[in-house]
Amino acid sequence: MTSTQTATPVRTFTPPPAPARRSARDRGTRLLATLFLAPTVVGIVVFTVVPIVGSVVLSLFHWNVIDDPSFAGSANYREVFGDSTVLVSFRNTLVFMVLAVALQLLIALVLALAVNGRMPMWLRSVFRSAFFPLVLSAASISVVMKYLFNQDFGVVNWLLGTVGIAPVPWLTSENAAMATVVLVYVWQQFGFSFLLFVGGLNNIPKEIHEASSLDGATGLRKHLSITLPLLSPTLLVASVVGIINALQVFEQPYVLTNGGPGDSTRTVVMVIYESAFEQLRFGEASAVGVLLFVLIMAVTALQFRLSRRFVHYQ
Repeated sequence: MTSTQTATPVRTFTPPPAPARRSARDRGTRLLATLFLAPTVVGIVVFTVVPIVGSVVLSLFHWNVIDDPSFAGSANYREVFGDSTVLVSFRNTLVFMVLAVALQLLIALVLALAVNGRMPMWLRSVFRSAFFPLVLSAASISVVMKYLFNQDFGVVNWLLGTVGIAPVPWLTSENAAMATVVLVYVWQQFGFSFLLFVGGLNNIPKEIHEASSLDGATGLRKHLSITLPLLSPTLLVASVVGIINALQVFEQPYVLTNGGPGDSTRTVVMVIYESAFEQLRFGEASAVGVLLFVLIMAVTALQFRLSRRFVHYQ
């Protein structure tokens, strides 16, 4: 009889993996990143979050700085909706937003397409610098433009007079005043959109345009079918920033027309300024500010919702 012996498998003990420990270098990197981010986060909290919360709270009180605040509940909002000046200012702001943003994007896009075409590199650099008056103060630009568009001694009317055109009441006519404010605003703001479009056009692969040319696409058809769809993310950014800025316009109408003639160019931010710092009605001014904030958030949310249909990413 033979007996078979089965070998017992040898079991080796494998210790569990040690918990990951952050090296001193990783901790230092994270600490450095936190230190770099801290000023921005603190700035956003102090100068954005706190004022927004404070405005919402203050909109529920009557306060004129001199006396103690008194709780008003929704009375400020009822007064705002019953004030014809406030309602007109919201209408003017929306009209201004539509005209200014549409004209701003159109001019910036046309110029970006022209600069991005067949043009020497040095000339492109000159145009990129020339089309950027955004670095100038809006108040200083408005002061200069107020003299240029003056009906009696302005340079614009003088130039029109040389070709036999009668002086135009740029700043004293209800119909012309809004158009003048829009033109001054667009002249200053379109440079930002222009640079965005130039960057977006440079990111479009040249192979796509070459392939479309081989397929027979030329001129306007190429821009509508190829360039604009590929530029749609940049268009979204430019439109969002443009609408947010246009809804908060203040300097141009305040300096050029002071809201006139009548209330034809009075904007929401002008009403906030006048209610708070001229009439000392900080509660009502805060209520108007909260409504403007809600309007900006609603319009921005609508833009991002609609962007799902017309924005195409490569």
